Amino acid sequence: MTLIVSTLALCMVALWLWSLPLKNSSIVDIFWGLGFVIVAWLAWWQWPTSPRGTLTVALVTTWGVRLAAYLAWRNIGKGEDPRYTAMRNRHGAAWWWRSLPIVFGLQGVLVLIIGVPVAQAIILGGELGVLDAVGAALVVVGVSFETIGDLQLAAFKRANAGKGLVMDRGLWRYTRHPNYFGDAVTWWGLFTIALGAGAWWAVFSPALMTTLLVRVSGVSLLEKTMKKRPGYDEYIRRTSSFFPRPPKP
Repeated sequence: MTLIVSTLALCMVALWLWSLPLKNSSIVDIFWGLGFVIVAWLAWWQWPTSPRGTLTVALVTTWGVRLAAYLAWRNIGKGEDPRYTAMRNRHGAAWWWRSLPIVFGLQGVLVLIIGVPVAQAIILGGELGVLDAVGAALVVVGVSFETIGDLQLAAFKRANAGKGLVMDRGLWRYTRHPNYFGDAVTWWGLFTIALGAGAWWAVFSPALMTTLLVRVSGVSLLEKTMKKRPGYDEYIRRTSSFFPRPPKP
């Protein structure tokens, strides 16, 4: 585990140093998924390989690389995310060094904590069983939800640029945040694989990820901005905030 911790720490410091001349702390978001990929591959490299470990590495890599690629495509060249700009403005001239613990350090710690079931599934290893099949199915559903939701939103924005319309089609007709829902399902799936290895106690990981997505950095934070958009109140009235369900009439 020492190698995993030290590698993530070095990555976060390097990313922080890169953010300074760019004046863009939001580049950390692109690295988020890749952080878990690093955890998975380093664990796979250090401990004996097994069918469960190989499956876990493949699933985490698929999820993390897709997320990083999408965020890079969406964000690069667009400047700093307003959330980070607001923090930069609050901290003023001290932000250059405060961003290291507040943004990069915190995200590094979260990767280590949330990544526990990934590391445990690889370290404990073992042959594949029913729980692995269930977990892999959940990850496929979760990643598919994220991918389809992101593609649908991107297409909607291209077709309706500047019109101020609310996306309420496709998966977005059934949940206001299909990408966040897919993310949560993915992590419950990865935990289920770790459960098959005996790491039942790692349930805190998907519980924490779901809480972050719903209450902290995901749904709650985004909707503070989205509620200002015309028509969004009506969208809230008829559409589930997280778990997909048929819209209300």
